[in-house]
Amino acid sequence: MRFTVAALASSLLLAACATGPGSGQSPAFDAARLSEHARILSDDSFEGRGIATPAEDKVVAYLSEQYAAAGFQPGGENGGWTQDVTLNRFTSSNARGRLTVGGWSQDLTQGREAVFSTRLPGASVNLTNAPLVFVGYGVKAPERQWDDFKGQDMRGKILVVLVNDPDFEQPELNTFNGRAMTYYGRWTYKYEEAARQGAAGVLIVHETAPASYGWQTVNNSWSGPQFDILRQNASAERIPLEGWIQRDLAVELFRRAGQDFEQLKVQARSRDFQPVALANATLDASMDVATSQITTRNVIARLPGRTHPDETILYTAHWDHIGVGDPDETGDRIFNGAVDNATGTAGLLELARVFAAGPRPERSIVMISFTAEESGLLGSEYYAANPIYPLETTAGGFNVDSMNVYGRTVSVSSVGQGQSELDERVAAAAAAQGRTVAPDSGAGGGYFRSDHFPLAKRGVPMAYTGSAGDFRDEPIAQRQAARQEYGANRYHQAADEWSADWDLSGQVEDLQLIHDLGLALANSRDWPGWKPGSEFGPAREVSAAARR
Repeated sequence: MRFTVAALASSLLLAACATGPGSGQSPAFDAARLSEHARILSDDSFEGRGIATPAEDKVVAYLSEQYAAAGFQPGGENGGWTQDVTLNRFTSSNARGRLTVGGWSQDLTQGREAVFSTRLPGASVNLTNAPLVFVGYGVKAPERQWDDFKGQDMRGKILVVLVNDPDFEQPELNTFNGRAMTYYGRWTYKYEEAARQGAAGVLIVHETAPASYGWQTVNNSWSGPQFDILRQNASAERIPLEGWIQRDLAVELFRRAGQDFEQLKVQARSRDFQPVALANATLDASMDVATSQITTRNVIARLPGRTHPDETILYTAHWDHIGVGDPDETGDRIFNGAVDNATGTAGLLELARVFAAGPRPERSIVMISFTAEESGLLGSEYYAANPIYPLETTAGGFNVDSMNVYGRTVSVSSVGQGQSELDERVAAAAAAQGRTVAPDSGAGGGYFRSDHFPLAKRGVPMAYTGSAGDFRDEPIAQRQAARQEYGANRYHQAADEWSADWDLSGQVEDLQLIHDLGLALANSRDWPGWKPGSEFGPAREVSAAARR
């Protein structure tokens, strides 16, 4: 069913009036409650919300209690609040490395010149004199007539690859959707394709702009324990060495091997690119690996629908963060994750309170606080593969991550525009608030970096929205500076801490928007679909009969 933005905006404005302040039907979103939830969840006593740590028990207990207090029911396994997610945990130690080109060598210190990790079960990683080959962006995409490997044998080699995909430096080529990063640009894909090629390892060359984060984020994210789902044939899906190296070191490595890094980057933007063996260049790398199985938990709460309880609207956010790591320059070792993602977790609790206090929707509302997002979307991947509520009758969903703490904005972000029919609904809801939808450049690959993605891969239409554009209220320059400072200095750092100075008026608007969208969808017989050409459409079409 198709709707005009104007018609949708009108209906959503009516819905907002019926559920807003003074309606007598449901309470307004409360910034003080949001702030208090985020303060508690990012307190040092929660130790950075690391998964499979004592802190996880505190998180699960808090979320379960708060969902119950909001008026939701347990929505997990066996009538409980949780879904068990079993993972392999890989804890590396004594990581060492050395690059050699002829008579030149460079020792690699973990966290300084390089970061090494593994997700391959075993007691250790030991690579000696492994040859290096530059494979451009490391992409094999038959549907785009692209193959960076050209049939060459990569077995036992270390693949040196660029981050992002070939259009980033020259978006007018539009082979990979311009600046809108495809999945081929994600680090997860680089490692997966290398395993299919039989490689011994990968060194991703870190560059801040195409990665969309600095080196410290790489170090913080990959120097601690790594996690993965259990795999029947891990050796076919994982490589022994997953690594990153600093750009300046890569430039020197290429120079020592008789190559020009910048020239090869230009060549890598072409379908005609051929892999380049780095002459006489080898890598020695070793680390001890302690592999164990752990069980972590998704927290799930449900408000059964009044007339169609077997049909579901999802709201999702990850509760986990990095935990405890190496101290920063102030000595702080706790990565509190206040913005990322105590704010989103608080948002789900407040959404639950508002939904439960209002008229019961016709379809069921399900809140999922996912685990292990920071480990590669593993909690959402597990749920999507093992859904408690059938995906074919999940009408759609809304994901929140790192919500706005700086004030109201003129626009709404909608990551992954052009994919699903939820786009028009988001635009209508924004219009009902007097806002517009900001264009999505896709440059950071955001559509592939949060918990909606595993559900979208399996056909569930998911919206990932937030604040965007200029701020509405003064002091505008100060708000812009705070937003930029977070990305530069606090994202995935110990400095991501709660502040009493946050202005959560923008978060309140964003929550009201997705509440109204979900409420309208829950009280309808609509089944939003995927737009023609979306790679997620075929997965949804398989189950079309369940929605007739």
